Amino acid sequence: MDNETTLHRRLAILRHLEKAADYTANSSILLDVVRGVGVSSTEDQLRSALAWLDEQELITLTDLETVSVATATTRGVDVALGRALHPGVKRPSPRG
Repeated sequence: MDNETTLHRRLAILRHLEKAADYTANSSILLDVVRGVGVSSTEDQLRSALAWLDEQELITLTDLETVSVATATTRGVDVALGRALHPGVKRPSPRG
């Protein structure tokens, strides 16, 4: 079973991608984002989260020489906004 930090990390990634231009961000930015929202993360933990989200088809992941680029899928955007639920990703709190 995934721990709460892992669930939050995955949601933070999806939420950022949902707001980003072209629903895309690189791994360096995403590491700053998850840390910026108070989710303690190492580079390895971020890489693991990105790989998991890619396997679940919530993002597509493109590996470049020095970074990975993540792009949210339609399903990933739905999960980020709370319109769909996915086991392994924290359900977002209502915004208001």
